Amino acid sequence: MSFAGNADRMAIEAEASWEAQGQPATTHALLERTAKAFPDRPALSFQLFSDPKAPAETLSWRDLHAKSAQTANLLRELGVGETDVVAYMLPNCSEVILSYLGGQIAGIVNPINPLLDAGQIAAILRETNAKVLITLKAFPKTDVAQKAAEAVALAPNVKTVLEVDLHRYLTGLKKFIVPLVRPKVEVRHKARVLDFNREIAKRPTTLAFADSPGDRVAAYFHTGGTTGMPKVAQHRYSGIVYNGWLGQKLLFTERDVIICPLPMFHVFAAIVIMGASLASGAQVVMPTPAGYRGDGVFDNFWKLVERWKVTFVITVPTAISALMQRPVDADISSLNMAFSGSAPLPVELYKRFEQAAGVTICEGYGLTEATCLVAINPPQGQKKVGSVGVPFPYTEIRIIDPGTGQDCAPDTVGEICVSNPGVSRGDTYTEADKNRGLYWPGPAHEHQFLRTGDLGRIDPDGYLWITGRAKDLIIRGGHNIDPAEIEEALAAHPAIAFAGAIGQPDAHAGEIPCVYVELCEGAEVTEAELLDYAREHVPEKAARPRHLEILPELPKTAVGKIFKPALRKLAIKRIYDEALAAAGVEAEVAEVVEDNRRGLVAKIRRTGTAEEAQVAKALGAFTRPWDWIGDAETV
Repeated sequence: MSFAGNADRMAIEAEASWEAQGQPATTHALLERTAKAFPDRPALSFQLFSDPKAPAETLSWRDLHAKSAQTANLLRELGVGETDVVAYMLPNCSEVILSYLGGQIAGIVNPINPLLDAGQIAAILRETNAKVLITLKAFPKTDVAQKAAEAVALAPNVKTVLEVDLHRYLTGLKKFIVPLVRPKVEVRHKARVLDFNREIAKRPTTLAFADSPGDRVAAYFHTGGTTGMPKVAQHRYSGIVYNGWLGQKLLFTERDVIICPLPMFHVFAAIVIMGASLASGAQVVMPTPAGYRGDGVFDNFWKLVERWKVTFVITVPTAISALMQRPVDADISSLNMAFSGSAPLPVELYKRFEQAAGVTICEGYGLTEATCLVAINPPQGQKKVGSVGVPFPYTEIRIIDPGTGQDCAPDTVGEICVSNPGVSRGDTYTEADKNRGLYWPGPAHEHQFLRTGDLGRIDPDGYLWITGRAKDLIIRGGHNIDPAEIEEALAAHPAIAFAGAIGQPDAHAGEIPCVYVELCEGAEVTEAELLDYAREHVPEKAARPRHLEILPELPKTAVGKIFKPALRKLAIKRIYDEALAAAGVEAEVAEVVEDNRRGLVAKIRRTGTAEEAQVAKALGAFTRPWDWIGDAETV
């Protein structure tokens, strides 16, 4: 059906309650329904290389159903029950989808970001008590296998490692050469190692055990956001099915083709896109293991759209910016719409994409803790560019004043709080302590709202506007500054691709605004010119940045969010080094590290004759903590 705004949302809710929609109760039941309806239609296509003429593997819905059952059967034989965890650490490929589906059919699936370091991966494996890890066999130009081996050595709860060998996708000379240059992996763990594809091929193609009788926790997703160490969120079948139903009800049919170059360890790709595909029968296309990060993907993107006759593009602002620096050099007449999520989309970038591609962007909002989807700029209705639209059916959003706990008036900024079938009540995170204070109005209240930590407002028409992260607020002498105010002003400059504003330490005000920018390809502009521009275009005087720095590329998470902890580390090092130099103290910041209790901590070492007392005097006016490491060369 069409979805044009709040009237359509209320009409859907008036038809029946969510529980009365009659959706399948489990992932396997959802997959089985679609496989029976469209057995021979394509479900999934993957190509190892970005060349639009490169070989590709396509699985039909019949194939996907059979192979997912084989995967689940194998995992159950390996001792995975409904409360046991199967982790996967894989790039995009056909096997990552089988791992995602089979893992949550047999037990609880736990996707892990392969870009994390081995210590963080091991911490997640221990936190979830994973029994099985599905990962890559050693392969050129990737260190996933090496990280996996190191992480499993630190997580003895992992009893079995299943390896996926990308060699099977190779053809011609590469197929002959890769075994000769395959990197060696030092294995120091005691888990048994098996070949994923060889093992699933031995198992039956229908489920060899009874499917879950109803709703349960089916997935763990670690948060990969911008505010510190990962936490692990729990997702139930009901939330997963709800997200898939939204795609089927409002956006897709079995005739749609969705190109999704986003990683399958993130909810946007796994919960939203794969879920919508499972519910509707739409085909998902994954170009290269690294998606948008893959060699040649941006250069070949429009030709890939032409090859697969893509109807729907899934993207994020960083990818849109990269695409807008390349010409539309293919027939993309099949394209109907684009969906952007993960981070706010600058208005100027929206306009450039719409003009270049000839299709509109639906900007949406979701978060891992709510299973995902929360709001969307309605596909068929009024799009307020810069907002994230209206709530999805069966989703309620309230804007709460964090100080009073009361609802904010329209157009007043407060904390965004959400209730929908994807919000777990009281147990969002696996670690109980992290659930304290996470809900409004509190644990004793029957109807709980998840406190998202995002700041926003709802306008008189019911559209949600994201204004920033509560934890990203720059607090200058007690005055709260929203970094989005600075970032939006700078995003309008034609030379700037992205801007990330943070609060840098200040001896007087605690924090003052500073901003780091990434330029568009080929742009030539000085930092002084951009700082002058910021002073002219940031409307609030207190928010005008004191410092602006051009970086070759802003640090980003794997899904395209600007990674602000890395920017804060740069600012802390710069400010503390300047303070030490100004005081004549022969010392410097060796490193800024993340401490779970104290946040970002500067490690100070001497470069000459400095003593700890001199450092304490030079840095005494700053609130950000530091540790003295003396003559240590490494931290």
